[in-house]
Amino acid sequence: MKQCPNCHEDIEDGFEICWKCNYSMTENQVLDFSDIDDGGRKLDCLRCGIPLKYSGNFKFHEGTNPGIFGNLFEIFMNRESFDLYICPKCGKVEFYTPLT
Repeated sequence: MKQCPNCHEDIEDGFEICWKCNYSMTENQVLDFSDIDDGGRKLDCLRCGIPLKYSGNFKFHEGTNPGIFGNLFEIFMNRESFDLYICPKCGKVEFYTPLT
């Protein structure tokens, strides 16, 4: 565990941004996330109770790429799209279907 120099909150060793005040250990400043897309949802972590951070929309497909025709057959694959949210404190990941 390390401690945030800005708000003195305990932070897991693998995290470089404080979950409480958004202080970046690598940039030595508080980051402003107000201009980042929030995915249209305000969600809290079920374990920690703090707001989840929107990480983006990711597309997945079922099946494997069959050899040299892999890119051609991608057209016929079933593709699903999910919004990914991450808890900055405990690292829990949650997938949601995108809002339409």
